[in-house]
Amino acid sequence: MEHAAEGSLLRDGVVLLGFALAFVLLFRRLGLGATLGYLIAGAVVGPHVLGLVGDAETKLGFAELGITMLLFIVGLELSPAKLWRLKEDIFALGALQVLACGAAITAILALIAHFSIPAALALGMPLALSSTAQVLPMLQSAGRLRTPFGERAFSILLFQDLSIIPMITIIAALSRNPAEAAGPSGWLLGLYTVLAIGGLIAAGRFVLTPLFRWIGNHGERELFVFAALFTVIASAALMEFLGLSTALGAFVAGVMLADSPYRHELEADIEPFRSILLGLFFLAVGMMLDLATIAERPLFVVGMATALIATKALVIFAIGRAFRMPWRPALALGLLLSQGGEFGFVLLTQAQNGLLIAPEAASLFGAIITLSMASTPFLMMATRRFREAPIDSQAERDGPRSDGANALIVGYGRFGQTVAQMLIASGVPVTLIDRDIEMIDIAAEFGAKVYFGDGTRLDLLWQAGAAEAELILFCLDGDQVDADWLESVHEAFPRARVYVRAYDRRALIKLKNGPAQYVVREVLESAVKMARAAMQGLRISNEEIDRAEDMYRARDRERLRLQIEAGDIRAARESIITQFERDEPINTGTGAAT
Repeated sequence: MEHAAEGSLLRDGVVLLGFALAFVLLFRRLGLGATLGYLIAGAVVGPHVLGLVGDAETKLGFAELGITMLLFIVGLELSPAKLWRLKEDIFALGALQVLACGAAITAILALIAHFSIPAALALGMPLALSSTAQVLPMLQSAGRLRTPFGERAFSILLFQDLSIIPMITIIAALSRNPAEAAGPSGWLLGLYTVLAIGGLIAAGRFVLTPLFRWIGNHGERELFVFAALFTVIASAALMEFLGLSTALGAFVAGVMLADSPYRHELEADIEPFRSILLGLFFLAVGMMLDLATIAERPLFVVGMATALIATKALVIFAIGRAFRMPWRPALALGLLLSQGGEFGFVLLTQAQNGLLIAPEAASLFGAIITLSMASTPFLMMATRRFREAPIDSQAERDGPRSDGANALIVGYGRFGQTVAQMLIASGVPVTLIDRDIEMIDIAAEFGAKVYFGDGTRLDLLWQAGAAEAELILFCLDGDQVDADWLESVHEAFPRARVYVRAYDRRALIKLKNGPAQYVVREVLESAVKMARAAMQGLRISNEEIDRAEDMYRARDRERLRLQIEAGDIRAARESIITQFERDEPINTGTGAAT
């Protein structure tokens, strides 16, 4: 039996991943995005089409970890100070959206679809929520999550997540099921929320930060991955135990670590798990799409999905205009948030368990939510011409600019510190990365914010904002960078100019085919300066000192050119300046690897 279960699990995994890969590649090629590909793939392999994979509910419960990880990563992007800056958008714009959309949809269900008031309210509240799992990746892929538009969309989504707790309380209060009365009261859920958030804040400060510092000092990357997963799952498990939103717990944990030096490393370690589980979530949603129910009442499902999208888009557009948004961004915000959301499935289950709606109604409105989610990529494509402002060819426009730092400096030792401080002195924003915990702590004492991470990992460079940076400077000690690595960096971030600190001329020879714009030997200039100071101490004239420096630099450049061409450090040995050229009896050294 165990072998049969394992075989079934492996077979399901192969089928799901295979169909997901095929459909996502197809839909991305068509410009429709990955989400729609996952939904269609799930519907095709699910029980209502090919029937290749079953048990969608179990897979959905497991895959909801993807949403939890998504909120954790978003939390890492928002320090407490930034979250406080967004408080008006969260608690004013977000609250108004939930109340206005919930009231409008409830009224439509009661007056037009003839549901009872309790049933209309139990359905209207879930439909007022949008899909965090769909919208945030769309904003991230478009590079708009950190823009004012993206922050407003995120603020609304965050308040929606917060509103799940009072919505569950309202549904429990309306419940006609005596067994539901045994659940915790609304005020108790609110108290649990405050205590849980306080506990997560304390844990982030007194447990997690020291834990990551200890792991960083030991240099065990797999332990960092384990600790990152533990942080997400433990915070979610705490919230689930208290009957609260698991995603909210992960978000709070992320915010608590947003100011820590481990932010980028955590993002890079969690991102692959988040992507896989989020894809599995949409596959499970697609599998749960009951096509037979849609076939029985196609006009009702399509009509209600259209009404849901139109109502939410119109209400959010009006709210955006009320908050002084230009009409084009307000329209884009309304369309982007017009679909139903993943937490709607949770609330529909609560309403069904409370005997407020029949199982058939829960299935119908689950299909309506899924259909509305599938429509979002088409809506955004179809309205692009109206949402984007026309280009005025005569007007002067700002050049491209990054939302993050202009320069990304990898390595903050004695070399990187000088480079960073000079760039900062000239007003260039920088992001600093190093993996030496002791150095990071010392830098913090002097007011420098250095993030922990391995800067020779492409995924970490993505998380650190390399895609928006104009400069990437590798100031690493030793011989850690080669031409192949620089080529992959250049391919991933073609916008950035790459500068490299080379250990010696051997390193320069290795980098001869690399795409770096500038490579400097780390000790060359300081050695030249010491030689000049030594000659001045011997009272040699400045003209003679300049002549000696020019002679050395010319010989060194020619010798280096020949060495790079030959790929051999021993090439052009005759170019080395020796004491014999000065008619001196002793050769004091060659400096072959300087």
